[in-house]
Amino acid sequence: MRLMNMSNMIYRILLDMLEAEGIAEIQRNELAEQLGCVPSQINYVLSSRFTPEHGYIVESRRGGKGYIKITRVEATDNEIIMHLINSIGDEIDEGSARSHINNLVHNYIISKQYGDLLLAAVNENAYKGIPKNLRHNARAGVFKQLLLSMVDLKGGV
Repeated sequence: MRLMNMSNMIYRILLDMLEAEGIAEIQRNELAEQLGCVPSQINYVLSSRFTPEHGYIVESRRGGKGYIKITRVEATDNEIIMHLINSIGDEIDEGSARSHINNLVHNYIISKQYGDLLLAAVNENAYKGIPKNLRHNARAGVFKQLLLSMVDLKGGV
């Protein structure tokens, strides 16, 4: 229960910053220290509630003076899909891919039918013949190609 309350508190703080200034810029470790939580709780809120599918862009800079910047954007479906493709990187696990797909369906960016096809394509069973250390990489490649085909179907970016 505490995790949910802390998540809601983090979300509210970031949302208030966005509403007041149009942008939220934080240092994750400092915010975690102020709230008395672990930095991973902030990561959880960022990855689950401030996604491109929800109309947010999250940028981060690592290092001693690193920061996280959140901006609200109005984007087309194709722009959201392209941002997702660019954010996936070289690897993705099944759970993360499923979350992205569910967000896309929930926000009406892709149809439930296309979402179901994507879910089948990222399912762990589809990668049984691939060595475990290569599955996340293979899944990312397949997932990005299928998302790209969706952009093509929607008329390009």
